[in-house]
Amino acid sequence: MTMSDPIADMLTRIRNAITAKHDTVDVPSSKMKLAIAQILLDEGYIKKFDMIEDGSFKTIHITLKYGEDKNERIISGLKRISKPGLRLYVGKEDLPKVLGGLGIAIISTNKGVMTDKKARELQVGGEVLAFVW
Repeated sequence: MTMSDPIADMLTRIRNAITAKHDTVDVPSSKMKLAIAQILLDEGYIKKFDMIEDGSFKTIHITLKYGEDKNERIISGLKRISKPGLRLYVGKEDLPKVLGGLGIAIISTNKGVMTDKKARELQVGGEVLAFVW
């Protein structure tokens, strides 16, 4: 059975792993998911991610990040914004701010997948994929 929204599946797996206080989570790989994982790494929300190849099947192995003790979460929220049934596109002047700039919005633009801050710098709009805070 095919999955209708693989990005929402990735975010849900990460959210569930953080709630259960797991150290790692595995997600089926795609170019879009790799770009999202790279943004989460660059913004400091995860420790690292690795590609694991098992024959033709590729998996992203994400190592989650916590505070001093495991009770303190680095990612307190993940929310899918643009869904397959209702896509949300914004122009360069309408880019969203998450929690007044404390979180990030992940935007898919014609120049690649990037954060809302980077999209503002490059003066581009696109599809709002997710909010992370």
